[in-house]
Amino acid sequence: MSSNVRITLHPTFEVLAATTAARLITRLLDVQSERGEATLVLTGGSVGIATLRAVAQSPAHLAVDWAKVNFWFGDDRFVPADSPDRNCGQAAEALLDHIRVDPARVHTMAASDTVDRLDEAVAQYAAELASAARAEWENDDASPAEAPPFPRFDVLLLGLGPDAHVASLFPEMAGIRAKGVPVVGVQNSPKPPPLRVSLTLETINSAQEIWIVAAGADKAAAVGLGLAGANEVQVPASGARGRNKTMWLLDQAAAAKVPAALMRGDS
Repeated sequence: MSSNVRITLHPTFEVLAATTAARLITRLLDVQSERGEATLVLTGGSVGIATLRAVAQSPAHLAVDWAKVNFWFGDDRFVPADSPDRNCGQAAEALLDHIRVDPARVHTMAASDTVDRLDEAVAQYAAELASAARAEWENDDASPAEAPPFPRFDVLLLGLGPDAHVASLFPEMAGIRAKGVPVVGVQNSPKPPPLRVSLTLETINSAQEIWIVAAGADKAAAVGLGLAGANEVQVPASGARGRNKTMWLLDQAAAAKVPAALMRGDS
């Protein structure tokens, strides 16, 4: 296991969400202290949304300057904007509607009733990422021509499926194999709804820190394989590696199949 990978255990789902929320608030405060703003990539799923709800409920969230946080999404479902399946809608209900965000800094993926085709949604998000990256480079007095196709991500949250998918990158499907593009469209997703937009693994791995949050016995096999270094095409979670840190934030049930040596940090 890479030296920048850390595993943190929590006794229950509720403690996991609350502790991750506290950790996230602290990290955003640290980044804002260093750079004046921070960038967070959000995820859906039960633990991801519970974490956002816990952030909103924490008195400490008032210390963050939310107007200077840039919000992106790791993936979303290509369904109508008012669908309860939309990750951005769930995130708004849990957190974004309860804090003073700058709407221009909240970057959602297009819905099926705002663009006609999935590939349009993909192209639109890729362009938005590239525009933000160019703006960052211009502010740093660097040449926009040298800018990567995505901006800096300080913390990127990922949920984990029982099949070890992250974002909407599913085992053996085209999305997990994609190279050289920042965003992909997913068709025939094994988990409904079938059409999705997702960051690619290359884009995900550009993040300074990746936090993989998982709870429940149904995630135990996926967690074990992901931490054991299985091939990323078969086990997408195993390929998620932050530039500075990769954190696996788990409840006890999800950690049931993690080898003891990994828990001790022996490898």
